[in-house]
Amino acid sequence: MSEAHPHPPNSPQALNDEEASAALSPTDALADAQAELVNLKAQNADLADQFLRGQADVQNARRRADDEIAKARKFAVEGFADSLLPVLDSLEAGLAIPNVTIEQIREGSEATLRQLKSALERNKVVAIDPPAGTKFDPHHHQAISVVPAEQEPNTVVTVLQKGYSIADRVLRPALVTVTAPK
Repeated sequence: MSEAHPHPPNSPQALNDEEASAALSPTDALADAQAELVNLKAQNADLADQFLRGQADVQNARRRADDEIAKARKFAVEGFADSLLPVLDSLEAGLAIPNVTIEQIREGSEATLRQLKSALERNKVVAIDPPAGTKFDPHHHQAISVVPAEQEPNTVVTVLQKGYSIADRVLRPALVTVTAPK
């Protein structure tokens, strides 16, 4: 016989050993269950704490993101406005000069226009000014009138007013006349 089973499995002595261990088992099982309950309660409290901390982190991140968005909206045009200030200065300086000649006004206006165009280009504002014969694009052009012409149908004849886009988004379409279908 082995050391682990001193009595044969079906012997009366083996049954008495099982009964004895069964008699001790409810108390041991209760103690084990209570210990496991205490352990599970501690794990539950730890997980609840982690959950609350996670929620607080998410709320803080959301609040910081909302603050950043609000700042971005508030100061979005700051760079653009800064690039327009020299244009404003030039216009004010030109108007402050007494006894200006027509030639000086024209030179000042041309210089100020160059400053304005440069400021717009630095801020990715680009003119939409299609040359005659360009295929009409409804995403960038707005047809004001249709005229008979020798060009292909639906092509730009003249630009009545330039359009402008910013970073590939149309601010204002170019106002154009287009050729009539034949």
